[in-house]
Amino acid sequence: MACDLMVKLTFLGGVNEIGGNKILVEDKDSSVFFDFGKSFTSGSEYFTSWLAPRELYGLRDYFEFNLLPQMKGLYSKEQLSSTSLKYAEPLIDAVFLSHAHFDHVDHIRFLDPKIPIYLGEGTKFFLNAMEETSGFCNYGDHEYRTFRTGKRIRVEDLEIEPIHVDHSIPSAYGFLIHTSKGTIVYTGDLRAHGPKNDMTEEFTEKAHSSESVAMICEGTRMVDQEKRKNYSENQVMKLSDRIISSTTNAVFVTHYSRDMDRFRSIYHAATKSNRKVIISPKTAYLLDRLVEDEKLDLPNPTEDENILVYYKRKKSGKFAEKDYYTWERKFMDKMVTAKYVHQNQSKIVMNLGFYQFGELINIKPDSGSHFIHSMSEPFSEEDIEDEVMHNWLNHFGIRFHQLHASGHMNKQQLVELVDYVAPKKCFPIHTENQSIFSRNCRHINAVRSGEKYII
Repeated sequence: MACDLMVKLTFLGGVNEIGGNKILVEDKDSSVFFDFGKSFTSGSEYFTSWLAPRELYGLRDYFEFNLLPQMKGLYSKEQLSSTSLKYAEPLIDAVFLSHAHFDHVDHIRFLDPKIPIYLGEGTKFFLNAMEETSGFCNYGDHEYRTFRTGKRIRVEDLEIEPIHVDHSIPSAYGFLIHTSKGTIVYTGDLRAHGPKNDMTEEFTEKAHSSESVAMICEGTRMVDQEKRKNYSENQVMKLSDRIISSTTNAVFVTHYSRDMDRFRSIYHAATKSNRKVIISPKTAYLLDRLVEDEKLDLPNPTEDENILVYYKRKKSGKFAEKDYYTWERKFMDKMVTAKYVHQNQSKIVMNLGFYQFGELINIKPDSGSHFIHSMSEPFSEEDIEDEVMHNWLNHFGIRFHQLHASGHMNKQQLVELVDYVAPKKCFPIHTENQSIFSRNCRHINAVRSGEKYII
């Protein structure tokens, strides 16, 4: 890109929506993207459920409906082969990922593999595990370069300083982007009520000290009135403990698979009541990878006697090793089946996701069992999956409990964050409510998709 003396910001995703962050920072000859994720809502008017963009055509369907920016020097030859956009050598110097949630990383699969991708060491563990355990997750070949807090990375004219933050997935970062015009703060996704809130405090202090010329701030929970119940992570653990310790029935739990803070909370509540924790092979595989990172302090699924692994019946129906993927076989020494769960209901807490509810037919839980839904509540009372979930629970006489700790700051915390960092300009993204930022915070700059902003 042409050299000039201006620092420019362009938002190509995450504008007036939750997720899909794609933030381009340009300084002189430097061009760096921060996050390259999939939007939760963009394209929903054209694609839903099994009607999805066709993989065979690469970026063709995405370009047809303007779901991805048509930029030269960004995408791989393979992904462009069925489009009218001609391949060009990379004009982007690097991509930095804040954390491993789909809405921040998923679209890296379209990028030119010659563009290096910088990410936290833990984020790399998550991407590897997702690719290895999912038949549809393939991020492509990239040159990954990992970092931890304290490292400063020079990319041409930019110097990027990743700083850990607390979020609902380990290895989440915000960034201080040091440019020729001053420091730009990018929050990534963060919260102040989790077990690692000291990391968010450290990021906030450094952002404040940077005397930033601009701040790019997430605003997932920037709403006038919240419709969902939210607890701190400590409250989730205490309330889970209360439910588990007060019953002799089975306890089932569902939470986001990569939320290791939530796994840890449920694990501690279960083991405190001398119950075994039953997880899926996919969760076991993820834990097995993450225990390599000592900073996460997670139990080893192959060694911890409190962890068992639930195997569904497949193919032969005999739970034979050959029935399972190679990555699943490592945990078969910890295997339990529906029969074991049925016979040991007072001794277990079982992780059971919505799409595994069919196993309840085999388990036959006693009426009066408990289900802890440790995820966000549905957006509306008309949510079909929510209705189906409650139909299943009612059918088996299972009591429902909503216990969730959000991965994001609430409105008041966001207002205090922006006020304390005190940037000269603040750009709200990852939010549906820019106007609420404007009413409550100073120096808010309205963000429009694809428009360049001069710093």
